[in-house]
Amino acid sequence: MRELIRRLWREEQGQDLTEYALLMVLVALAALTSMKTLANTVSNVFSNAASTFASVAT
Repeated sequence: MRELIRRLWREEQGQDLTEYALLMVLVALAALTSMKTLANTVSNVFSNAASTFASVAT
């Protein structure tokens, strides 16, 4: 078991794939966070516009 762990630690094959996967996870998390913020901002803009139109119409 120790030899397997040592070999996995020393070998470099497959590290590129792992690095790309971690990078993609980071990008996905950043996109999710940005989308939530953007969604709230757009919602606020439309709510403000609806309130303005409602007050003008009355």
